[in-house]
Amino acid sequence: MGNELGSVDNATAPSRPAPSTFGPQAVPLAITVNGKSRTVQVEPRMTLAELLRGPLQLTGTKIACNRGACSACTVLLDGVPVCSCMTLVIDVGARNVTTIEGLADGDALNPIQEAFIEHDAIQCGFCTPGMVMSCTALLQHNAHPSAEQVKAAISGHYCRCGTYPHVVSATLAAAKVKKV
Repeated sequence: MGNELGSVDNATAPSRPAPSTFGPQAVPLAITVNGKSRTVQVEPRMTLAELLRGPLQLTGTKIACNRGACSACTVLLDGVPVCSCMTLVIDVGARNVTTIEGLADGDALNPIQEAFIEHDAIQCGFCTPGMVMSCTALLQHNAHPSAEQVKAAISGHYCRCGTYPHVVSATLAAAKVKKV
């Protein structure tokens, strides 16, 4: 069974199928972004942020730190905020990706987008898409959050302009509108 260090001998370990291996060349991938299914060729090392901004030309998602530290690249993966710079495209699978572009209905902005404009929560705009996405996820799961809950939802976001109070005000205002 095991030795004194607790490791398992290979002879007694249960056999498992080998994991799928991709690459290094590009592989075909089906992905759903903003409700539209697309088939793309991606290298296995490509991040979701790179796919969105590059081949899919959805440049609303920003890449700032490219290390998952600032959350500017936040998108929703089945309604859950994720840093797209830290998510490999091949790991997305059948889950739905929603970007800042996917919130608007044609030319009509989503209530959270309108509230960010009305409450001057945009400032330089670099962190804005990620903040909007995290606030959208919050409002989808909690229609009437407190200011503290909004602060918790944006706690991983880095805003150089310090627009946090405006983001909280905008999110609370958007919560009063039912269509988030």
